[in-house]
Amino acid sequence: MSAVAERAGPAHAPSAQFARYLAPYRLIEALAALAAPGGGTVLAGGTDLMLALQNGRVKPAERLVNIRRVAGLDAIKSEGGRLSIGALVTVSQLLADPLVAAHAPLLGTAAAHFASEQIRNAATVGGNLGNASPAADLAPPLLALDAKVVLARLEGDAVSMRWLPLAEFFTGPGRTARDSAELIVAVEVPQAAAGAVQRFYKGGTREGLDISSISLALAARRGNDGCWHDVRLALGAVAPRPIRAAAAEAALEGAPLDAGFPAVAARAARAAAELDARPIDDVRASAWYRRELVRNMTERMLLDAARPGH
Repeated sequence: MSAVAERAGPAHAPSAQFARYLAPYRLIEALAALAAPGGGTVLAGGTDLMLALQNGRVKPAERLVNIRRVAGLDAIKSEGGRLSIGALVTVSQLLADPLVAAHAPLLGTAAAHFASEQIRNAATVGGNLGNASPAADLAPPLLALDAKVVLARLEGDAVSMRWLPLAEFFTGPGRTARDSAELIVAVEVPQAAAGAVQRFYKGGTREGLDISSISLALAARRGNDGCWHDVRLALGAVAPRPIRAAAAEAALEGAPLDAGFPAVAARAARAAAELDARPIDDVRASAWYRRELVRNMTERMLLDAARPGH
């Protein structure tokens, strides 16, 4: 007997726009629904999807597939030097989980600046990434942590997985490299190494509740030689997709944390603002203001992170 709860549409929202509503309990059933003719629209927390359906950014598929009951997708696990975060892990879980605090504190910091408590309780990691907003709050910290997205699909009667670097996952505003028959099942990040330095900044009219004007995430390692290594700086809301700041990273990699570092930080901040960022004017901020925020806040964040004992 199938463990999928199903009903035919039309019905009350959100299923009124779909021919079928499915609530599978097993991953293989969810994947079968996505692979079937007519496809499926994935519902997890629903905080982004409901708005996207209302404003026409998402075209309904044949089925609405509610994955909230799928077993095993809401766990955070430490495995082989990596932290595995299930797609159904909520932002509130990130904020409270001891494994995140120990091995990827940058995610906990970002979670603390994510919308309201009610939204944090519903919003999921997989949904925030799958929505592919250029201003997605979790994207810059996960990019800075060198995350990989785990995607599952059905091949015959078996579940097949592939691992895709998050930097390759986003392809444009609202677009990803996920195939329509695939489902985000987890995101994986390396556990923080000794000497790890991690910082996050979000700018907005009301920092927690508003969509970001910009966001910045830094991950680096302070080496025994007194220099920064493995530097990753990620930017949100300043390009068509969340991006790594390659020019700024190049300026910072191997930089000695000595009296000359403020000049390096200023140079890296200018590179982030002038070479890496590609902002636009919109209702939240002008392109000029976004560049100024990137330059000023990147420099401030770098100087703070470089202080001894930080």
